[in-house]
Amino acid sequence: MPDTPSPSGGSALDGAKARVAAHVDRKAGLLVDASHEIWDHPELNYEEHFAHELLTGILQDEGVTVERSAYDLDTAFVARAGTSGPTIAVLCEYDALPEIGHACGHNVIATAGLGAGLAAAAMADELGGRVVIMGTPAEEGGGGKVLLAERGAFDGVDAAMMVHPAGLDLARMDVIAIHQLHADYHGEAAHAAAFPHKGRNALDAAVLGYNAVAALRQHIRPDERIHGVFPHAGDKPNIVPKYAQAHWYVRSPSLRSLEVLKPRVVACLEAGALAAGCRCEIEWLDPAYADLLDNGPMVSRYIANAAATGRTVGDPRGAAFPVVGSTDMGNVSYLVPSIHPMIAVGPPHVSIHTPEFAGFARGDAGDRAVVDGAKAMAMTVVDLWADAGLLPAAREAHAADLERVGGTAGVPGVS
Repeated sequence: MPDTPSPSGGSALDGAKARVAAHVDRKAGLLVDASHEIWDHPELNYEEHFAHELLTGILQDEGVTVERSAYDLDTAFVARAGTSGPTIAVLCEYDALPEIGHACGHNVIATAGLGAGLAAAAMADELGGRVVIMGTPAEEGGGGKVLLAERGAFDGVDAAMMVHPAGLDLARMDVIAIHQLHADYHGEAAHAAAFPHKGRNALDAAVLGYNAVAALRQHIRPDERIHGVFPHAGDKPNIVPKYAQAHWYVRSPSLRSLEVLKPRVVACLEAGALAAGCRCEIEWLDPAYADLLDNGPMVSRYIANAAATGRTVGDPRGAAFPVVGSTDMGNVSYLVPSIHPMIAVGPPHVSIHTPEFAGFARGDAGDRAVVDGAKAMAMTVVDLWADAGLLPAAREAHAADLERVGGTAGVPGVS
């Protein structure tokens, strides 16, 4: 589509972007209602049946071809529009957290992605592009995007995007790599009062391992994180625990640096078992999540488009409350040029993954984020379709990023 003047006096590109934004405005009530419905029905990893049916039903009602339970994942979906041109994927997440529901605001992610996809789909054939609206389950530890990538969901995709709620509008999240593990401790039961000397306390082993990791934290990089909980810690106080389990998250800036940290953590956990006379079994929970390669040209265009909605998107390096976390979108970013900007739904000081943040995700600010995020992404899709120089620049930047980090070797879902 040439960048020629439109009847209104702007360029044809500007006119197309105004039209997709107007389409989002027309669907705003539908999108906000869907966001509230998903918030009201929180579902965990791979159990997102309500959200799956709601979102796919809306897509079908809006005339977009949709495949339910795509790629042999019950709660994944793929909707497509357009017959030729660059293929841009807009990703939706909709899983929740135990006990605190949508405290990560995935109801906003899902419906902002839905709105962007619907607006883009309405103009895909006219603008000579294709859009894929992809429902990606189980981001909170289940690796839905990694499984989708392994099964070919991103084959033929030229670029991918999503927005994530936070306390600020930021160009990116500080995404670090993560691998989860279970440490299972096996001891020997005994009566804790009558015959404690006959027991081998698996909980002691787990606690000693925990304390060893706590000591390790003094001597790891400032940008690394190790944190865990005890899903099982024994049955009754008068029985020496014969079994205990610790669930750990091990995080580092990249998969390469993570591989250096992991054996140090394992040594701490096994040392607890050795000290308590118990046995420790370590199980790494695949897939690992990679760091995220934010695509510079795409980020710049998203920032400009978000400004058209009245949002000023900042640099996280200067933010008073930067967002650090891990996401399976990182793995996608090794496959195709990708962005993962943050959109404000609450005050900067309110942390995601808290009950307070969950309230903001269903409040007025969350509703505005649904609409604004949909507009900014839809306009960025139009840019990728209609600005002849943007997608080549995004590909060039992606290739440079891959060279900088040493390629895709060892990235789950990619290599």
